[in-house]
Amino acid sequence: MARHGKPGRTFLICSLLCIAVAAAVLIYPLYVIRPFRPQAPRGLMAALAILRYRPWVMIVCFLGSLAAAIWYWGRETRVLRRVGAAIAVIAVAAMAVLSRVNVYEMMFHPFDRPSFSSADRSKLNGDEKVIAIGIGREARAYPIRIISYHHVINDLVDGVPIVATY
Repeated sequence: MARHGKPGRTFLICSLLCIAVAAAVLIYPLYVIRPFRPQAPRGLMAALAILRYRPWVMIVCFLGSLAAAIWYWGRETRVLRRVGAAIAVIAVAAMAVLSRVNVYEMMFHPFDRPSFSSADRSKLNGDEKVIAIGIGREARAYPIRIISYHHVINDLVDGVPIVATY
């Protein structure tokens, strides 16, 4: 049985607040800064500000949820409710760890073995943008739609190693 009034309600409010803030600072930048879609200036500025302060916000959320759980454990004797408090702390900790992972960097990998065809056999449409390079007797064109996914293309042009990036 609980002592000192209604610790469950106080704990629930504190925990839900910590979870909501941690989830918001984790998800909002991921939503706004998605590749291959335009970003509104205000939304991008907000996402970048969140990224800047997110480590500190996550630390505060974790410590807040931990303090609330410790406080709650001292007032609650039921095991399932104590387990629920521990799960809330673990959820905030998991979001804090996930906030340190840049999922978009995991998506993009350098393209190390590009293949080429002659201009008359290429599948590019006439309006497609490319990055072009000519060294010696060789010329290459890298479509922006490919580079924007990989970000980096490692290549050898006329014996010279190059990196095309966008």
